[in-house]
This record gives sequence, structure tokens and C-alpha cells, in this order.
Amino acid sequence: MAANTEVTASPNKKRKYEAGDDDFKSFTVCNILNENVQSKTLFVEGRFEGSDDPAIVLLEKTPFDKDTIGKMLVGTSLTKVMQNDIYGVHTGHPPADYNGIKTSIIYPATERHLMKFSEQQLYLITETAKDYKEITLPFIESEPFSIEWVYNILAKKSEVDRILFEDSDEKNGFILLPDMKWDLSQTGNLHIIALCHRKDVRSIRDLNDKHLPLLKNIRKKGTEAICEKFGLKEDQLQMYLHYQPSYYHLHIHFCHVTYDAPGRHVTKAHLLQDVIDNIEIKTDYYQTKTILFTVREKDPLFVKFKDAGRV
Repeated sequence: MAANTEVTASPNKKRKYEAGDDDFKSFTVCNILNENVQSKTLFVEGRFEGSDDPAIVLLEKTPFDKDTIGKMLVGTSLTKVMQNDIYGVHTGHPPADYNGIKTSIIYPATERHLMKFSEQQLYLITETAKDYKEITLPFIESEPFSIEWVYNILAKKSEVDRILFEDSDEKNGFILLPDMKWDLSQTGNLHIIALCHRKDVRSIRDLNDKHLPLLKNIRKKGTEAICEKFGLKEDQLQMYLHYQPSYYHLHIHFCHVTYDAPGRHVTKAHLLQDVIDNIEIKTDYYQTKTILFTVREKDPLFVKFKDAGRV
């Protein structure tokens, strides 16, 4: 639950945060934006000394590694909480090497980032084809959504070392790289993104029969590359697209079928195979279909639908 706090880290020489810094000694926590007890994630807003720009820190407890669990238990000390006959409850204190927290930093964070990671009421939007043309599309075209970071990846200006696979074809090609929330330590929470090279497809609403070769290519080659690299079978992967997406450049999610990934729910995710089948049945399926999706109360798109009297 979001709460305002003010916690100052250890005193340190005043300086701005730079990529590559390896601690939070100059960081001040300003606000807990959100917490998810189920996924064991925490979203923190703060400031680095020497900078007025906000930073967002995403903290996530990582899954256990089955290959090292024995070593972890040998080095773990216990503090007893209770004991009743054969049942004991303790707090375990594993060695630091086995107690890491996945930590992601967004800096400088924009107002849109702060809104995205803040706890907010959700609403269900019923978007007709008319709504998309009159509300959503003008919103997308008018809002300054920065996806320069996507183009940097596609042009290999950044994150080159994280690329897992590439089909360089300009029309049907794509790049595979791990989602920022996956640390590659194990496949149980595998989450990989396919970024298409073409820049003229923003979302599922743009897709028609002309894009079937692209979608089928991503399904086939993406699946083959992931299965080969991580020792998985095809039926262990789930592929889907989000609507609304978090950024308007066509991308497809590959997740382990057992992983309850954020955004995998029915009002957000559209299975890739279903998308292909729907377009094969009706060429303009996604240009005419009414699509339901959830949106947060402070999202500018929700405000547009509210102003139009649609919610």
C-alpha cells in the first residue's frame, strides 16, 4: 500500500547518481509507490544526492535456485518463532550470496513513470472500433511517448550484450532480449520480449493479414531460439501481446507457462496464436473488434474516456 515516508541513507559525499554506481549510500527514500505481497515486489520513489530528479527503484525477491538450495540451507541460521510438537516456525537468515534482491533503477524518472508504478484504482474500459478512432488513436498520436530506448536496442546502440537472438529482416525480423524483470538465473520465471524491427505497428489494433508473416515468424523462430538456448519445450512457452501496451511499438511476450507474470490476465493479454487465428478468420478483426482492457484512474487515457462520457 502506498505511503509517504522519509528515510535517509547513510551520509555520503554529495553527488549525482551515475550508471554503474553500486550502492544506495546517496539515496533518500521519499515515497513507497506500491507493494505487491503476492509477487514480493516493492516500488520506491526517491532522490539521489546532488539531483532534484526523481528516481524509481524496483525491488523484487527472486525465486529460489534449486541447484544451490543445499548450500544455502547449510549456511542459513535460524531464529525460532514458535514450536508446537513436530511443527516449528523460524525466520531463516541465509548467506548474503543467496539473499539477493533483483533491483532495477529508473533515473531520471518522468511523471508517467511515477504514475505507472503508483498504486491506483483500476477501471474496465470497453473500447469499440469507434472509440479507438475517436479517443485512443488521437491520444496515442498526441502524447509524447518516448520509445527512443526501443530504437536504441534495434540499432544496437544499447543493451547489445543482452540480445539473445536476432532476425535482421526489416519487414518480418525481430530481436529477442530478456524482460528487465527477469535475471536469467532460472527458467521458472522466464520472461523474454520480442521487439519487431518495423516501426509502423504500434499495437494489436494495427494488425491485419499483411502482418501474418511477421507474427508467424516471431512465433516460430522465437520459440526455436528460446527452447534451444534454455532447454525448454514448445509447450512450456506462452506467447502474448498486451493491450493497452506499456509502450506503442509492437512487441510480444514469451513467458514460461507456469510463471504468473504481471499483465498475463484476461483483460490485458491476447495470446499470439489467438491473434493469428482471428486475423486469418477476418482480415480486419482488430480494426472492428470491441476490446476490453483495464486502465488506472490517473492514466491520461482513462481521463480521455471519462471526458468523452464512455466511463
